[in-house]
Amino acid sequence: MFSQLLLVLVSSVLISYFVTPLIIKIFRSHNWVEDPLLKQRKSGNATATTPVPRGGGLPIFISVFITSLIFLPFDKHLLGILLASFFALIIGLMDDVKDISPKFRLFTNLLTALIVVSSGIGIAYLSNPFGGIIDLSQPQLHFSFLGSHSIWILADLLAVFWIVWCMNFIGWASGVEGQLPGFVSISAIFIGILGMKYSGDLTQWPVIILAFTVAGAYSGFLPHNFYPQKIMPGYSGKSLAGLLLAILSILSGAKLATLIFLLGLPMLDAIFVLIYRLYHHKSPFVSDNNHLHHQLLKIGWGRRRISVFYWSLSLILGFLSLMLNSQQKFYVFIGLAIIFFGITLKFFRRI
Repeated sequence: MFSQLLLVLVSSVLISYFVTPLIIKIFRSHNWVEDPLLKQRKSGNATATTPVPRGGGLPIFISVFITSLIFLPFDKHLLGILLASFFALIIGLMDDVKDISPKFRLFTNLLTALIVVSSGIGIAYLSNPFGGIIDLSQPQLHFSFLGSHSIWILADLLAVFWIVWCMNFIGWASGVEGQLPGFVSISAIFIGILGMKYSGDLTQWPVIILAFTVAGAYSGFLPHNFYPQKIMPGYSGKSLAGLLLAILSILSGAKLATLIFLLGLPMLDAIFVLIYRLYHHKSPFVSDNNHLHHQLLKIGWGRRRISVFYWSLSLILGFLSLMLNSQQKFYVFIGLAIIFFGITLKFFRRI
């Protein structure tokens, strides 16, 4: 088992690592690069200092696609995942080459989630941190069209919302070099490790392989994105990260709370920024420079330091996720939220 997982991880890392320079060369040859000065004038949230190509989702997708086809059984779930990933990639690359409307991106996020759900991936139940489960399998809508079908209304609606939310909030935590691929790799690894607790359940084995595949794809991309970066994840890499982690959290037994715990910092940052924008009567779709990484840059933190800070917290939360039960994770997350909001409010008073 471990030798196969190591082979999956190494294969995914190597594919991503060696394909990325080719993508950099292609994007530079077509002058598909982001001008940080222009972006700063447009949205005020640019952190890059030199023109750099986006398009990081392309080598990541190629790595996930090839590794999945080699090591995973091809079924309707994998087909749905790959189709949704490819659709998200195309939309992401469109944005990486020429910025598209945030509202249009949100609409395509919804379509991406519907592709996943239509393949039979949904959230039939949720674990209750205080014991038991929350059953979402009812009500169901049955109909006949080219065969018998059923829609689990609550389960499918929650899955769509969860996928769209993950595709957005995870992407917001990508402001400095190496930040996103680092914590995405760590989160995927721990989802895989947690799945190994139930490795006796044969349905979990493909999920574990997919988790290590995603971890490898983003790990292989990381050296090219770490400071000084040669390529950015771009919207393609960010939306794929959210999509794949959301799918992993659903397939691993509806462990949405586990992913929320692993991604505690990006999640809380996204919630704070949304509240801030709405409180100040700003559109939640418009980018700004109020994210935590922007505040840390303003007080003098270096880019490497910010990335390592995000990775370190992800690692700590990952190890805690292996040791704590659901109720303990809930209380730790509440404590983290109180600390986060307290520190962030102090930042806004100082700056």
